[in-house]
Amino acid sequence: MSTTVQTRSRRQAGLTALYLGLFATVWFSVPSAGGLLRTLFVVASVAALLTAIAGFVVVARAGRAGPAGRDRAAHRRYLLIVVAEFASAGIGAVLLSAADRPEYVPVLVATVVGVHFFPLVHVLHEPHLRLLGVVVCAVALAGLITGLTTGVAAGLVAATGTGLALLGYAVTTLAGSLRRG
Repeated sequence: MSTTVQTRSRRQAGLTALYLGLFATVWFSVPSAGGLLRTLFVVASVAALLTAIAGFVVVARAGRAGPAGRDRAAHRRYLLIVVAEFASAGIGAVLLSAADRPEYVPVLVATVVGVHFFPLVHVLHEPHLRLLGVVVCAVALAGLITGLTTGVAAGLVAATGTGLALLGYAVTTLAGSLRRG
């Protein structure tokens, strides 16, 4: 593998760990819980934040992605996907809140997050994002079913599962880049 490809790969892995670590931290702060569960959410948030910091360090050490620089078309597609994701989640959250069903906002947002990984597979050239998308969508479905059929909050299931999926993917990606590096 050439130095440019290694640098780009390491940088991409660092960015993945940075972004997903930060978002996992957010997901772990969504559910309201007390006692031991709250402590576990704090521990998971700290682990996710440390993963994000490690990702930042990898990005900083990797430097630029190589002499070719950025692929502007891919960057534009990435931004369009992320804008569509945020718009869909935001509009859906407003609609669910207006329908007096705010407890299902985390389920909707997790679904949107899971779905957004599928087009990112092609933009980021990262086929493993399909698996992450499937896992996050499955977690959202589990949250929905749990919320509709039990006394357990749908958001607790969706937020916890999504946070764990993002953190697991971030740690795995980061560890893989460090083994290669």
